[in-house]
Amino acid sequence: MYLKNIHLIDFKNFEALEFNLHQRINCFTGNNGAGKTNLLDAVHYLCMCKSYFNPIDSQNIQHGKDFFVVQGIFCSEENSDNVYCAVKRNTKKQFKINKNDYERLSDHIGLFPVVMISPYDSILITEGSEERRKFIDSVISQFDKSYLEGLIKYNKLLLQRNKLLKDIADKKMVEQDLFEVIDAQMIPLANDVYQKRLTFLQNLIPVFNTYYSEISNDIESVSIEYISQLHERNFEELLVNCFAKDKALGYSTSGIHKDDLMFTLNSFPVKKVGSQGQQKTFLVALKLAEFSFITSKKGFKPILLLDDVFDKFDHSRVEKIIRLVADEKFGQIFITDTDITRLKTVLNGIHEFSLFQVSSNNIQLMESEI
Repeated sequence: MYLKNIHLIDFKNFEALEFNLHQRINCFTGNNGAGKTNLLDAVHYLCMCKSYFNPIDSQNIQHGKDFFVVQGIFCSEENSDNVYCAVKRNTKKQFKINKNDYERLSDHIGLFPVVMISPYDSILITEGSEERRKFIDSVISQFDKSYLEGLIKYNKLLLQRNKLLKDIADKKMVEQDLFEVIDAQMIPLANDVYQKRLTFLQNLIPVFNTYYSEISNDIESVSIEYISQLHERNFEELLVNCFAKDKALGYSTSGIHKDDLMFTLNSFPVKKVGSQGQQKTFLVALKLAEFSFITSKKGFKPILLLDDVFDKFDHSRVEKIIRLVADEKFGQIFITDTDITRLKTVLNGIHEFSLFQVSSNNIQLMESEI
């Protein structure tokens, strides 16, 4: 599966742009601010129905314009699919495949899997548990629709439960039977999400360790630990035991919405002891493990987006990553870099690529090999 063509109208800094893509490696070079990352984000829109960087769709419309369009053609051995996304200010987002609207955007997730590696990923290390849960959820959702549906239902019920708890904390009258109704629906959903997260991480972590070892020449020890209240107690028991605390605080203190991942380097938190290069190695290894996991589940290769991935790496680690992504186990790849010399080094010995020069609202094919 690969993206053959992309067409943009008033998307971020691009007023009107259409070009064909190489089914193997596509490299984009240009100055900072030229729009290289925006091109990768457009690909992410087509795969995941949303921006990788900004969840507010209207803020991705070019300044002074009323709407944006991102359109692309995905090809596989069997067929081709035309995917269309349009966002107009103060209007519901349109998302179509082969001119047919989706009833639910979640039905599109997983059809064209994608893995993005970006400097923005540093939030997985530096920010709170919500970001790490989003990572887990985004991966599993690309190969398990029932997981995404269950998670959506759980979160809606959680909002209802928290509203009732807040009403109690505010001294409002609430019927206790409502909690029994909500909890009875949440329990099987939470148990299913927990088990799928547990299985996913049990399979992901060994692959992650292998990638990290290869990129770092096996000179550092890393680990990922899945933290969940459901390790020790089942969710029904947690809800009962925490109910008094929940009422006092006005929100649900237990559940899968409290899950987290602990990232360590040489037995210490990566956030505290890892250099920029070590933290970036950790994230690249994590995302490559994600790629391998999705490939094994889907039976075909996701699109891989590498945004400014070589910055902050020493020469040895750059070489390792280049050798990894040039391997046949990877399919279509998009790479951005301001350093054209480094990009040409990446492409040295690779015979399937297109190299593009990106400037404001324009893109030019510089070199290509089929």
